[in-house]
Amino acid sequence: MDQPTLPRPPRPRLLVVPGLHDSGPGHWQTWLQAQHRDAVRVRQRDWHAARLECWSSRIDHTLALHPGARFVAVAHSFGCLALADHLARRRDSPVLAALLVAPAEPDRFGLGSALPPQRLPRSTTMVLSDTDPWMKPASARRWAQRWGCHVVHLGDAGHINVESGHGPLPLAARWVQAVLQRVPEPAHRFHFRPHCP
Repeated sequence: MDQPTLPRPPRPRLLVVPGLHDSGPGHWQTWLQAQHRDAVRVRQRDWHAARLECWSSRIDHTLALHPGARFVAVAHSFGCLALADHLARRRDSPVLAALLVAPAEPDRFGLGSALPPQRLPRSTTMVLSDTDPWMKPASARRWAQRWGCHVVHLGDAGHINVESGHGPLPLAARWVQAVLQRVPEPAHRFHFRPHCP
């Protein structure tokens, strides 16, 4: 007798986690979101108040609106800190992998001791810049090591936002595509090594 075929889990969706003041129409996160019709964006109640607990809870809330869905997440700046906090708190998070682009300096917000000091429970890649005004490279590398992130250096790239000339960010699009190709193997730690010019 034939065994019944189990339904395949739905394709993971893109979760966009912006930083302070949201990501405007020219930002790489908005560009990337436009490429995924079923993408979900985390919307904060107050985009100008950097409150880790509130921001992390909004990620929880957003994911709860999509029961059964799985996600790959792309975060920027303060959004990276909120996503790291979410992943450390929620071991059952439906986020399979995370791209942390130009994270903000936790100590700048008095959050150095509030963030997880250990490896995050999901595969993470951190993209950093040597000229980011929001976090020095040495500090970014320390946090990447604590969280177990694969690190991608973009060199002189500022805060990797519109002001530094980053509207489209093909690296992020390639990362999402590469992670999606590995599904349904969410337990495997995936490290994306982009081809950088």
